[in-house]
Amino acid sequence: MQMGKRILVTGGAGFLGSHLCERLLAEGHDVLCVDNFFTGSRRNIVEFLRHERFELLRHDITFPLYVEVEEIYNLACPASPVHYQFDPVQTTKTSVIGAINMLGLAKRLKVKILQASTSEVYGDPLLHPQPEHYPGNVNPIGPRACYDEGKRCAETLFFDYYRQHRLKIKVMRIFNTYGPKMHLNDGRVVSNFIVQALKGEDITIHGDGSQTRSFCYVDDLIEGMVRFMDSRDDFTGPVNIGNPTEFTIRQLAQKIIDMTGSHSRLIFGPRPQDDPLQRQPVIDLAERELAWAPEIGLDEGLVKTIQYFREALTGG
Repeated sequence: MQMGKRILVTGGAGFLGSHLCERLLAEGHDVLCVDNFFTGSRRNIVEFLRHERFELLRHDITFPLYVEVEEIYNLACPASPVHYQFDPVQTTKTSVIGAINMLGLAKRLKVKILQASTSEVYGDPLLHPQPEHYPGNVNPIGPRACYDEGKRCAETLFFDYYRQHRLKIKVMRIFNTYGPKMHLNDGRVVSNFIVQALKGEDITIHGDGSQTRSFCYVDDLIEGMVRFMDSRDDFTGPVNIGNPTEFTIRQLAQKIIDMTGSHSRLIFGPRPQDDPLQRQPVIDLAERELAWAPEIGLDEGLVKTIQYFREALTGG
C-alpha cells in the first residue's frame, strides 16, 4: 500500500482550501493546513480538527514558514473583490511575498509546489474565450489591480524559480468556482444572489446583466487541481481549470430565483470599474494533459450550494 504524503495547504481554511484538505485526507495524506483566518473560517475545517492526519497552524505566509512537507499547494489569498479590496496592500503582499516565501520553502525542501492562480490574470479580456497563451488586458492601477497584478507577479516568480532553480512548479488558473463553504458575505455573484434570494431581498445586478461568467462546481475544480499536481513534472502549466459553459449574470439570477422559489426582484446598478464583460476558459490543455473536464452542471451544483446556504442562514 502506498504511503500518504505530508502536504502543506496554505489558505486551507478557505473555500477551496477546505475542500482540498478534505480530498487529501480522504486519499490518505497527512495535511498541514495553514491559514491566518482573514477570510478563512474555522467552521470550514472544524470537522477535520480531530482527524489524526490533520494539523492546523495559524500563520500569515507574508512571514517565512519553516516546516517539513513533501508537497505544497499555495492557495492563500483573499479571492473576492469585497475581501481583497478591504486591504489592497496586504492582498498584494500575500500574493507576492507569500509566493516568495512558499517558493523559498519548496526550494529548500526540493518539493513540488502548485500555485492557485486565477482567471483574473486575463483582466477584462479582449480575446474570448481565453486560452492560456493570451497575455491579458489588465489595468495595473485600478481597484482590482492588487489582486490581478499580485497574481500575475506570483506567476512570474513561479516561472523564474522554475527557470533559475529548476523548481518543480504547477501554475493553475482558476475560473469562477462555487459550492458549499463559500463565505456568506463573499461578495461574489453566486453567493450574493443565493443569499439575497433566500432572504427575499432584491437581487442586485451590476450593469445590465449581459456580462457573462462560467461557473465551475468546487468538486470538479478540486479534481482538476489534484490531477494537475499529480501530473508529470515537465507539465508546469499555466493551465485553465474552469467550466466553459457560459451564462449571463441575468440568466444566473433568474435561475437562482426559480430554484429557491424566491419572490426577489432584479435591481440593476452601475458596473464596477474594470469588471470583466466576459469570462470563459478554453480548457483544451486540461482535457489533453490531465484528461479533465467538468462533470457537474450548473443546476446540479446550485442545488447543493443553495442547500448549504439555506442551512448556514438558519444556523442548521
